[in-house]
Amino acid sequence: MTDRRIQKTQALLQGALVDLVHERDYDAIPIKQILARANVGRSTFYAHFRDKDELLDSCILAILSSERASKLRRSARGPERLVWFSLPLFEYLEHRHAAEPTAGLPGRAIVHEHLRRALADLIRAETSGSPVPPDLLAEHVASTFVRVLDWWVDHARAKPASEIDALFRMLIMPAVTAVT
Repeated sequence: MTDRRIQKTQALLQGALVDLVHERDYDAIPIKQILARANVGRSTFYAHFRDKDELLDSCILAILSSERASKLRRSARGPERLVWFSLPLFEYLEHRHAAEPTAGLPGRAIVHEHLRRALADLIRAETSGSPVPPDLLAEHVASTFVRVLDWWVDHARAKPASEIDALFRMLIMPAVTAVT
């Protein structure tokens, strides 16, 4: 169990980065701006994270480790164990950032690449006994999720999270079911 002070500091830094990502491109956010937003010192930042990319990865893992997401992951069986993350992520994005982010495509691409890699790692850990190589299956599911997410953002989140999740599942479940 992590010390509460460590959890609080990490949560402050994660929240600051998440907020800033929706205000400007990820690559245009200096660490000093994250520190100012979180009201945390530079040495404290580096005691917890190697760099801004590691902080971003921790943000993604924190979302995927939420109580609801963890419960869905533990209860997932069969093909569902490869897509349990989709609705919690869509809902998080819908509720946390209801307004359209102002960040441009380059910043979004960086964030979505980190998300794709994190999802692929989680999915890869759940693939076994598939006739498709685990890396290929994990990349397919994670990449499809990110493409659906991009489409949703490009269309100003015109549909609710539950409908976008249903669309993602319509696209991916036939393939996942066929190989699991």
